[in-house]
Amino acid sequence: MTKDEFLNPEITYGTMTDTRDNKTYKTVKIGDQVWMAENLNYADSTKMPSLKGKSWCYDNKTENCDVTGRLYTWAAAIDSVALANDADNPQTCGYGKTCTLPTVVQGVCPEGWHLPSYDEWETLFTAVGGSSKAGTALKSQTGWYSQTGDAADRDTYGFSALPAGYRSNYGYFYDAGNYAYFWSASELNSSYAYSMYLYYGYEDAGMDRYSKYYGNSVRCLQDFN
Repeated sequence: MTKDEFLNPEITYGTMTDTRDNKTYKTVKIGDQVWMAENLNYADSTKMPSLKGKSWCYDNKTENCDVTGRLYTWAAAIDSVALANDADNPQTCGYGKTCTLPTVVQGVCPEGWHLPSYDEWETLFTAVGGSSKAGTALKSQTGWYSQTGDAADRDTYGFSALPAGYRSNYGYFYDAGNYAYFWSASELNSSYAYSMYLYYGYEDAGMDRYSKYYGNSVRCLQDFN
């Protein structure tokens, strides 16, 4: 299946183009937020050195990136090299370190977009009726091992989350079709940062800590003007 086949045909999506590589993404407004409705698939480590050896396609197959986007370590997601080179506020971030991040972290996202914070994910949950219902409301209508809730309640807002799985810190890939994990720009400590998670068979969604070495998906949020 192509990535567009996982979108909700009842939703009128916007579009944006990442001028760094000319890839286009569907977008959707949920509450007061505008989200990418697809997982980020940016990989140019020449332009962004943080990505070198720190992002992957599931099972190392390019065709998986074309549908479910790339899996990034937390350091890659926040573009840790750019943060270290910021002359105004240099920060050394990533695994084994903690840092004071800017209020808005562009990270690996295109200009005008950013990596959502913990609180911004919570705002999304509120907009779709609360975390207890967010799993059903945010998952794509197809692609999951099993679905939850009534069919009419699935992907009602057009977020269309795909079960892209993750890459472990040991280099193995797990749980495509079963789970989705999306990085936030918020860390717990030197070893862990927060991701939004969705599990097959569960109607809820939430935030939990994951190793900064994990490869998780990225959904970008439009900067608020």
